[in-house]
Amino acid sequence: MKFILDYIRKDEWSPYVAGVLLGLVGIAAVWASDSLLGASGAFENIAGMIGKAVAPAAFDNMYFNFIMPPGITYGVMLVVGIFFGGMIGAATSGTLKWGKKDSANSDEQWKRIFGAQTWKRWLIAFFGAIILEYAAGIAGGCTSGLAISGGMLLAPAAFIFIAGMFVGGIPTAWLIYGKRF
Repeated sequence: MKFILDYIRKDEWSPYVAGVLLGLVGIAAVWASDSLLGASGAFENIAGMIGKAVAPAAFDNMYFNFIMPPGITYGVMLVVGIFFGGMIGAATSGTLKWGKKDSANSDEQWKRIFGAQTWKRWLIAFFGAIILEYAAGIAGGCTSGLAISGGMLLAPAAFIFIAGMFVGGIPTAWLIYGKRF
């Protein structure tokens, strides 16, 4: 038992151990909730809920009535659990930096490439998240929904998506970081 607790508290895990555990979590999610893992739809559920409260006529359409219904769904609860689970994981490993000075911009590579301005990192993260959510809608799911859950089902779209992630991610890293990564 001590070995397991010591391993959980490590800063970094073996990708093989993490992969096996992620697979088991995926199987447990299907078994316990009859739902696959997927996070991007949760933001659309929340946006629909807010939109229906603010401008009900604009959100009274096929998409928000049938495809992505507003409300607190399984996906919303999953995203909340991911957030708090990540916080607990960071706290148990001693890497939680919430509220500490310069915690949002402590990455040395980031500072070397883009400078030490915290506002710049937050701005890029905000707009990056918007682009990511839009792209997830086009692709038919996010990394967790399409790649992990789709991969569990051996869906061809999952493997095309994973290949596309690398085909797009590697040139993007070269473009942003040059030879400095």
